[in-house]
Amino acid sequence: MNIVNAETFNEKTPLSNLTEAELRVLEETYCSHGDTVHYSAEPKFFEECEGSYVYDAKGTPFLDLQMWYSAVNFGYRNERLNAAVHRQLDRLPQVASQYLHREKVELAAMIAQDAERKFGRKGRVHFNVGGSQAIEDSLKLVRNYTGGKSLMFAFEGGYHGRTLGASAITSSYRYRRRFGHFGERAQFVEFPYHFRGPKGMTKEEYGEHCVRKFARLFESEYNGVWDPKVGSAEYAAFYVEPIQGTGGYVIPPMNFFTELKKVLDQHGILLVVDEIQMGVYRTGKLWSIEHFGVSPDVLVFGKAITNGLNPLSGVWAREEMINPTVFPPGSTHSTFASNPMGTAVALETMKMLEEEDFGAAIMAKGAYFLDGLKQLQKRHAIVGDVDGLGLALRCEICKEDGFTPDKTTMDWLCDEGMKGDLTVGDKTYGLVLDVGGYHKNVITLARTC
Repeated sequence: MNIVNAETFNEKTPLSNLTEAELRVLEETYCSHGDTVHYSAEPKFFEECEGSYVYDAKGTPFLDLQMWYSAVNFGYRNERLNAAVHRQLDRLPQVASQYLHREKVELAAMIAQDAERKFGRKGRVHFNVGGSQAIEDSLKLVRNYTGGKSLMFAFEGGYHGRTLGASAITSSYRYRRRFGHFGERAQFVEFPYHFRGPKGMTKEEYGEHCVRKFARLFESEYNGVWDPKVGSAEYAAFYVEPIQGTGGYVIPPMNFFTELKKVLDQHGILLVVDEIQMGVYRTGKLWSIEHFGVSPDVLVFGKAITNGLNPLSGVWAREEMINPTVFPPGSTHSTFASNPMGTAVALETMKMLEEEDFGAAIMAKGAYFLDGLKQLQKRHAIVGDVDGLGLALRCEICKEDGFTPDKTTMDWLCDEGMKGDLTVGDKTYGLVLDVGGYHKNVITLARTC
């Protein structure tokens, strides 16, 4: 049956027989365009995936260098993790979140015990489904613990999600523009993006400069955030991505967060670390904040904890913030929070990471990849900046001056990759690239770990 418009489709049409052209007609008619699919004029259909590749209907392999926004850190159809899903599907695939199951309890214990070893603090874990939902839960925890303070600090270039609460602490106005007034919008603070920072400063000096600018807010009550008479800030917490994700995989100097944390501690402001994109060994450690030598008060995770399989997210928080006395039953809820499929595969992920030395391998692969990017930078003036930590790498595309952002060329590179006609030897490939950065001119590279 040839479908030339949506009206010729009915419930008796066998969906499995539809051509891609027919599916596009249905998609254009019945699917919302409010998600990110139609950032592309003609979004690509994929049929299969394996390892680091996704395949179109022709069987053309597309090398995925963004791995679903760093949600599939351990490869598509990872045998060990897929097997965990199948085992759970055969035993306990569903149960209401008001009841307990062993996968939830064991996973929470593993995450909390690991955090206690690394951060020196007892804590508990609260689960949800998506990253934005976990951010919302963390906002409740913070506001509850600080007596209802509702204002937060966050970074320029920071991204924490697109629900209403998460949008308020995400720096891009584009995500808020059409949805009314955000009275609790965060105060956005300069992030040490060295490539586009003041000239004449080392990376470390620029980080120190940013901390000093932030600390100045507390020098006088007239700077708008601090009451020296009672020693209290109007702001509850500082939400940070240790390495900015959507902002373009910007890596701060290694001493930055230790200096920032001193200012926060002096003024009673909590540190909330968003590990949704950089967590679960993207940078060679379970949590990217481990590279920077500070202990968070709250840590939010998601994405790769299930390798992109059944969604699961969560929040770890210090015991005094999340114990049942201060955060009692019913404080927050989601029907699919701590779902058995998600917790089962996340538990298997954690066990796999304990048993295998992913850290050393990821750092070695990342160093090799970064060296290749540096070689490209030497040969091509349009490669303005490259950097990386583990397998979180960036390549900033610029004009011939090596600095002016060039979004046009960036978009062209992505479009060329999606054509699926790149020849290597006697084989043809496509290339999946992700665009990030303050000027949407950065290739954010997150290959398989």
